[in-house]
Parts: sequence; structure tokens; C-alpha cells
Amino acid sequence: MAEKRVLIFAGGNMSPVYLEEIRPNDLIIGADRGALFLVEHGIDPHISVGDFDSITQDELDKVRSASGEIITCDPVNKDLTDTELAYVIALDHQATEIVMMGVTGTRLDHTLANIQIMLRGLQHQIQSAICDTHNYITLTGSTSVIQDRGFTYVSLLPLTPEVTGISLTGFKYPLENATLRMGQSLGISNQLVEQEGTIRIESGLLLIIQSRD
Repeated sequence: MAEKRVLIFAGGNMSPVYLEEIRPNDLIIGADRGALFLVEHGIDPHISVGDFDSITQDELDKVRSASGEIITCDPVNKDLTDTELAYVIALDHQATEIVMMGVTGTRLDHTLANIQIMLRGLQHQIQSAICDTHNYITLTGSTSVIQDRGFTYVSLLPLTPEVTGISLTGFKYPLENATLRMGQSLGISNQLVEQEGTIRIESGLLLIIQSRD
């Protein structure tokens, strides 16, 4: 299957620097206020989705005119967040990689839900990532190669009660066949010592968070 990367721009903390992630063949989805962000920065979303309860009617008209397709839903009678709706659309379009921006911010409940959404991609063998100005977050259940993206730290946090058989290469603090359990901080604030590092695990789900202050 040909590679198909999908970028989702949502309504959380946004920055024009995120636009630098866009590549010529990316499918661009704007979720609610994220669609307006794209339009206001000269990017026409291929798909805009959401209840659009966070923008005015004039702003929604701008989004409608700029979007290749718009999918609306009722702001009350819906089971999914706007970000999850966008993620489902990305899966329906047979994405091979999904990068989400504007999905972190002051609402910790939304941030945690968006981190957990990546599990759905992993179940379909699709790599997902969350990107903001201070973090780049991915999820692995096997092997992951981490590129140096200019972040200071790489932290490992279990998303299951325990993650076993963790082995690291290319890091300041290597691990060999280690186990991380929820509530432990052993995996916090490691650092790459090469341009890329490799993380291997035998069981469980591991969050990989590249971060800077």
C-alpha cells in the first residue's frame, strides 16, 4: 500500500510553526477551530469536520468556502470529540501515518483522550503522533526508531500496567530487558546521544515523549 500521511489540525494550542510539518502529498483535516486556523493561514483543508460551536457563522462560512469537503455534526448529540471524528476519517482514508496538532492545551481530559486515540492507530498498524511546540508524542507496542527532532529529552511512560523487555540503543541511559510499571519514573528525561535511537519492547504499550521546557 502506498504511504498516505494525514495531518489533523484541531482547536487546542496552535502555532504557525505547525504549518512547517505540511508536505505536498499530505491529506489535511481541520477539526473545528483547527479548520479556521488553517484557512486564516492560507491553507485550504481537504476536509473540515466538527460541530463548529467554537467559531462564528462568518468564520464557518470562510471554512466552508475554503474546504474541499465539510462534515458537520450536532454539538450536543454526538458520541465523539471533533478530534476523534477527524481521526476516524483519517482511518477511513487508509492513512499509513497520522500526525495530530492542536490536540493539547488547557483541557487535560481532551489531551489524555487524544493520547489514547493513538491506540486505535496502533491496532491498525498505523503510526500516530501528537506534535506541539514542547512535545512530540508517539506510542509503540514493539520497536520504534526515534529521530532527533531537536527536543531535549526523551521520556518513556507505560500506557499499560507494565511494559516488559525494554531495550534502548542510542540513548544516554541505556536499558536492557527492563520493565516499567505505571507509577514509576525510571523512564523520565533520557536523552539521545546519536541522530536516532531505537526502543524495543516485548510486551505492553509504551508512550514515547520527546520534550523540551
